[in-house]
Amino acid sequence: MNEKDWQLLTILYEERNITKTAKKLYISQPSLTYRLKQLEKEFGISLMHRGNRGITFTSEGEYLVRYAEKMLRELKNTEDALSNMNREVSGTLRLGSSSNFAHYELPDILEGFISRYPDVDLQLKTGWSSDIISHLQDESIHAAFLRGDIRWKGKKILIAREHMSVVSKEEITLEELPRLNYIKYRTDPLLKNTFDEWWLKNFDGPAHTSMEVDRIETCKEMVKRGLGYSLMPNISIHDEDDLYTLDMKTDGRNIVRNSWFLYKEETLDLRIVSSLMQFVKEYYSI
Repeated sequence: MNEKDWQLLTILYEERNITKTAKKLYISQPSLTYRLKQLEKEFGISLMHRGNRGITFTSEGEYLVRYAEKMLRELKNTEDALSNMNREVSGTLRLGSSSNFAHYELPDILEGFISRYPDVDLQLKTGWSSDIISHLQDESIHAAFLRGDIRWKGKKILIAREHMSVVSKEEITLEELPRLNYIKYRTDPLLKNTFDEWWLKNFDGPAHTSMEVDRIETCKEMVKRGLGYSLMPNISIHDEDDLYTLDMKTDGRNIVRNSWFLYKEETLDLRIVSSLMQFVKEYYSI
C-alpha cells in the first residue's frame, strides 16, 4: 500500500460510492475497481459488499480504512515537522472555516497572511461547524475559524462579535413580521436554532415562509427586491446593500454571535500555526 491507496480507501469510505470516489481522485472507475481488487488480493480479504444502498465495508475493510487514516495522519505530521525545521515560515497550512466566515471575512485575512508569508501553501475546507470541528479533532486541519456557541475542548480565541438582525427593504416593526413574507435560507444548525428560539420567544404562531433558498446571498438579493424579510447575522450586511435592519433581542438584550479562532495547543509548536495565530490577533487588535 502507498499514499494513493490510503487516499483511495479513506475517500471511498466517506463517499460509499465508486463513481463519486473516482471523480474525486480524477481516475477512471475501471482503474479504481482494479486497484481495489489488487488490494483484496494482496491482503487476502474482501474489502466491501455492494448493494442497492451503496457500499458496505467488511470488518477487514474497516480495519484497513483505519490503518489508511492513521498513515495519512502520520504523513501529514512528518511533513509538518520537516517544514517546521526550516527557519522561514513555510509549508502547508490546513485550515477550516464556516461558510459565511469564509465568504465575508477570511479572504482579507488570508490575503494579508500570504502577503507576509509567501512561502506558505494554503489548504482550506469550508462547511458546517460540526464537520469542521471533526476535521480539527482528527487533525486533518491545523486550525479553524468558526462562529456561534462552539463546543470545543481545545484552545479558542474570541476574535469578533456580531449582532443578529431582521432585514428588509423597507422599515418594518416586530409586530408586523407574522403577516409578512419570510425568506429562509439554508444555514448551519447552530444559527438555525438561534433563529427558531428567538421566534418562539416573540411570537405565538409560525412565520409565513414564502421562499426557501440555499444561500444567504440569494436570500439577500430577494430581500433587496422587496419580496420579503429575513433574519441574518450582521456580518452579511453592508452599507451598499441599503437595507433596513431591526436588532433581534431576547429579554431586552441584543442577540450576539461570536466568531472564534480554534486550534489544539500542541499545534502551536508548528511555526506556521503560531505565526497565523499572531497574525489573527494583530488583524483583530486582540
